[in-house]
Amino acid sequence: MAPAIIEKIKDHPCFSREAHLYFARMHLAVAPACNIQCNYCNRKYDCANESRPGVASHRLTPDQALRRAMAVANEVPQLSVVGIAGPGDACYDWRKTKATLIPIAREIPDVKLCISTNGLALPEHVDELVDMNVGHVTITINMVDPKIGTKIYPWIFYDGRRYNGIDASRILHERQMLGLEMLAERGILIKVNSVMIPGVNDEHLIDVNKWVKDRGAFMHNVMPLISEPTHGTFYGMNYQRCPTPSELIALRDRLEGDTKVMRHCRQCRADAVGLLSDDRANEFKISQLPAEATNDSGKRHAYRKLIERERRAQTLEARGAAIPVSGPSDELLLIAVTTKGGGRVNEHFGHAQELQIFSVCQKGIGLIGHLKIDPYCLGGWGEEATLNSIINALEGLDLLICSQIGNGPTNKLARRGVPATGAYGGSYIEQAIDAHYSAVLHHDASAPRLETHFD
Repeated sequence: MAPAIIEKIKDHPCFSREAHLYFARMHLAVAPACNIQCNYCNRKYDCANESRPGVASHRLTPDQALRRAMAVANEVPQLSVVGIAGPGDACYDWRKTKATLIPIAREIPDVKLCISTNGLALPEHVDELVDMNVGHVTITINMVDPKIGTKIYPWIFYDGRRYNGIDASRILHERQMLGLEMLAERGILIKVNSVMIPGVNDEHLIDVNKWVKDRGAFMHNVMPLISEPTHGTFYGMNYQRCPTPSELIALRDRLEGDTKVMRHCRQCRADAVGLLSDDRANEFKISQLPAEATNDSGKRHAYRKLIERERRAQTLEARGAAIPVSGPSDELLLIAVTTKGGGRVNEHFGHAQELQIFSVCQKGIGLIGHLKIDPYCLGGWGEEATLNSIINALEGLDLLICSQIGNGPTNKLARRGVPATGAYGGSYIEQAIDAHYSAVLHHDASAPRLETHFD
């Protein structure tokens, strides 16, 4: 990868899997207006109970957005990116987007700026994005065939009028491709988001990937459809099914190639704050923010120096890893890991709110996704129903690695065929997985034992 690209992504959690272990982002919900209707979308405001794109607890004015950004920047040293991802479209609601990004660039110059857009109004604003030093843009592209687009987009609003059907999809497609090409020509890094909708565009996303790759996209992020009747979307109300985890993984695997495939997306809310795995939006409500604040970059600079040392140490230790492994077979294992971040096994099983799922074989180790779960242990007591739901979700995996785990859940997991170990607590994730895989291949008796203690 070119050094200039590495510099752009090294601390952007959405454009780099490694960066998301260390760095945080915040989304400012300043752009509520939208110029298209998607069958999977229902923009909700004053909503704290759903975690999906288009949802926000509050809409912000540009002045409120600056106050919130300043407060988060001073209190969250991991912050490296400030973006606008709705709840509508950042390019269509351009006046508010521009009025938000310009003062943030002036007051917090060390953070990266980015936006997310459906692409319909993007071409008009590409040059202004360059002028504002916006270096990363995400475009949601779900089709390159307008016939398929008619199943996803009921209407668009463009050039002062509303379009329906095939005309709407054709215009949207043409504008998306034009905007993508313009961004690539100007050196802005592009991530393409696509929603995988079974029976609608799942196979078609292979073509989408080819189109966006040929036009300069850096990364392709295929996300699963989120479709529940309670969300109030067209798909939800009509019981359009979501893809299964195995279907999503299989499609992502087919897309691997010259364009990087994102596998660590959390499908964030429009007001998300913090690490991808640890949202802190509720800590920064507008009513609780100071009326005025000055930028204090000291904590962020100190944190970044610390992370540089941590990454160097991790690189040195990783050189001793045995992957790729030479062994008698090419057995592939699926391993779940609990982590708070930093690339280490450092979360107790009972406290985990998500699991990272890795595949490992002789070719190497790869993150294939994540699984959101409810914490099993609350106030020192385990919730039986929660544990059972986690075990059901883990069925079919080969190992659970965590910093600590009690005998009770260890035994229940073992009965369902999923061994668990806390023997690698504090280790780097890749090293822990490598050590276990090497032991499996070589039947290493010195490897940590996966014991069970049945009552």
